[in-house]
Amino acid sequence: MPGPRRRPTAVALSPVLDPRWLGASALAVAAVLLAAPAPAQEATEPVPASAEAGTTVTHGYNFFGELKYPEPDFVLDYVNPDAPKGGEIALSAEGTFDSFNPFTIAGGATAYGAYGVESILTATADDPTSLYCLICTTMEYPEDLSWVIFTLRPEARFADGSPLTAEDVKFSHDLFMEQGLESYRMAAGGMVSDVEVLDPQRVRFTFAEDAPVRDRIGLAGGLSVLSQAWFQETGQRLDEPSDKPLLGSGPYMIESFDFGRRIVIGRNPDYWGASLPINVGRNNFDRIRVEYFADSNVAFEAFKAGEYTFRIENSSLLWATGYDFPALERGWVVKGDLPNGGLPVAQSFVFNLRRDTFQDPRVREALGLMFNFEWSNETLFYDLYTRTIGFWNESDLMAQGTPSEGELALLQPLVDEGLLDPSILTAEAVVPPVSSPERQADRGNIRQASGLLDEAGWIVGDDGLRRKDGRTLDVVILEDSPTFDRVINPYVENLQRIGVNARLERVDPAQMTQRRDESDFDMTTWGFAMSLEPSTGLEQWFGSESAAESNRNLMGLQDPAVDRLITTVVAAQTREEMVTAVNALDRVLRAQRFWVPQWYKDTYTVAYYDMFDYPEPLPPYDLGYLDFWWYDQEKATALRSAGALQ
Repeated sequence: MPGPRRRPTAVALSPVLDPRWLGASALAVAAVLLAAPAPAQEATEPVPASAEAGTTVTHGYNFFGELKYPEPDFVLDYVNPDAPKGGEIALSAEGTFDSFNPFTIAGGATAYGAYGVESILTATADDPTSLYCLICTTMEYPEDLSWVIFTLRPEARFADGSPLTAEDVKFSHDLFMEQGLESYRMAAGGMVSDVEVLDPQRVRFTFAEDAPVRDRIGLAGGLSVLSQAWFQETGQRLDEPSDKPLLGSGPYMIESFDFGRRIVIGRNPDYWGASLPINVGRNNFDRIRVEYFADSNVAFEAFKAGEYTFRIENSSLLWATGYDFPALERGWVVKGDLPNGGLPVAQSFVFNLRRDTFQDPRVREALGLMFNFEWSNETLFYDLYTRTIGFWNESDLMAQGTPSEGELALLQPLVDEGLLDPSILTAEAVVPPVSSPERQADRGNIRQASGLLDEAGWIVGDDGLRRKDGRTLDVVILEDSPTFDRVINPYVENLQRIGVNARLERVDPAQMTQRRDESDFDMTTWGFAMSLEPSTGLEQWFGSESAAESNRNLMGLQDPAVDRLITTVVAAQTREEMVTAVNALDRVLRAQRFWVPQWYKDTYTVAYYDMFDYPEPLPPYDLGYLDFWWYDQEKATALRSAGALQ
């Protein structure tokens, strides 16, 4: 059955988020999603003549710990430096597309519209809380982090060969501030007070005095750099769909396309950064082909027939029962689990808190009791999944048991001010209810849920439906994936058992996007992709001001206690302070019960035609199939000779 889906980001990226591309396109839309680490004083470069006295000049940036790569010219530990270049990897996507502009919600953007766009700084798959120079050679900043100067690489070029300069950086910032998504403008507008071009290779970001210190350089360095000349020549606006691929500076560019059906991303033979040490062993495929299909079932049949060559499986049903086709039996296809050490996406059903029905927490708790994960996992999922508990599963950031002394110090003032119920000080952290796997509906949970609804004033009538003030308790679960039907329908039946007028409404992907953008739903599936060093990005996920503007705070949460705790997380100066504050935040968020936690899997379930290789061991924080895997020409030739591929 469906596994964790990564759909909360404004930019649609590859199914498994590559840190390099998080540093490129996703950061441009909401740079605050990544923890913005602060300086590692020990990792400094030779001071250039232009550097100001008393400043740090460095190639890498981390707040709480040391850089994994303290020397400026480093090759990544996890790549194969001798990986061959060449070949094609083919992927699938569902739905359709009519635009190449991923920086706007207008139109249906292709999943790889920003694949060739680079940011000033980038992340690595083994050092998730650090950022390193990519387009720049160094960054320079004073002790108070009131500004940062990026010195750009003079060899940096856009795909058309034109120089990438400090003017393009300033233009990109101004463009995002004028025409970018509201979520970016909200973040950057309050943090960056000025962007100044010092010379063609040097650009200075000056930060507002009250800008969160930990987020400053990460926000500036996460800016995707766009070509000023291209936008001026084409007249393209950032807030409108584009029928032309954006001009970037990355190793790949869109080579060809058939609107709504496929795109082919080809290697840029003149990529300016091909010889950079950080790129050794990477960008190994000549082409990345993406085939679009109407739905997941059609896509799977196409994979079996060899129409595309790499697949990450997110259906436990298919994983357990569907992989018995001839290509697998003949050894043409490799199927396996690969390690995933990243923070699991906290996938869930979320309530639309804008609806009057869901204002009462007793109603939300009652509805949550009726989702039987244990039965679903055993009956539908083949015991492949683990229950989502908190927003930072499998990390020390997740709240456990009763509050620690540090948490109590943060929670007590909020209780004293009447912002939190006093029970938060002594109660165990909220965890999902445990249900019997033997029955679809757990009898104990039925009784508990019914009691909660009775207390909330929703009384069962003669027709079996609950009513309050003359209206029925209606709950519509919005979904666009047919593979979720067999998960949601039993949940709907369980809700109906306690008198809820529940039903599933399945729509197409375009309608799903529109309905979510307009907050036109009761419940829907959503994933919370948290960071190992959370900071200002939390405001986009959970902050009161983001309830109207952000496409991440889908449930519309507005809670002053949550806002205060987010401020505390952002202000943390040590990792210990941050962990304590996030523990408290996780505890309070879970007590709000605005979600019904679903499931996750701590491995990647992948299948691919046996013509790709990868370095072992894989890095902990990224599968990297588009980054550091490579094509085996001899294996590919054998597969084609055998008729395995179309």
